[in-house]
Amino acid sequence: KAGVARCHSTLLTINAGDYIFYTDWAWTSFVVFSISQSTMLVVGAIYYMLFTGVPGTATYYATIMTIYTWVAKGAWFALGYPYDFIVTPVWIPSAMLLDLTYWATRRNKHAAIIIGGTLVGLSLPIFNMINLLLVRDPLEMAFKYPRPTLPPYMTPIEPQVGKFYNSPVALGSGAGAVLSVPIAALGAKLNTWTYRWMAAPPCPRPARRAR
Repeated sequence: KAGVARCHSTLLTINAGDYIFYTDWAWTSFVVFSISQSTMLVVGAIYYMLFTGVPGTATYYATIMTIYTWVAKGAWFALGYPYDFIVTPVWIPSAMLLDLTYWATRRNKHAAIIIGGTLVGLSLPIFNMINLLLVRDPLEMAFKYPRPTLPPYMTPIEPQVGKFYNSPVALGSGAGAVLSVPIAALGAKLNTWTYRWMAAPPCPRPARRAR
């Protein structure tokens, strides 16, 4: 079960580092990817952490997810893309904050949902931007490779610098913090369903009628 969930997590998040391909919509893509990363991480991490009841399980989950992504993105490297451009998103530090919240609140599930979910949503865009700053000359690399072109009516207007809504990290962190809490609650609720499924008695076989 754990392997299936981590594989699906990797498939859903595989392109999160490739926002620079969409050069005209880079910041918009970064915000969308940040929200998807935060929610995808928190739902699986809190599920496994509460299932085991052991702080540290969320970090383990994020580590396995990261390794799966490295392996999957190795295929891009084999196709000739530079491996440092196909960026692996940073999940581990945010998962560590979730574990730390669970541990510091003496395994309080509701604190993990509210505080831990908020911390994951706030932190992941920040960690991911730090990660992306390490990419080698990203704009130049983006233009070296084919990318989708946009029709003229979708070409964005040059934004005014310095506004809050033009800051991808601030917007991604704000939206991620709000959305990660209910998604964390969903991950916690999945445990209830799992326990019920595990405790369900087997379906009785119908009695065979005597001939």
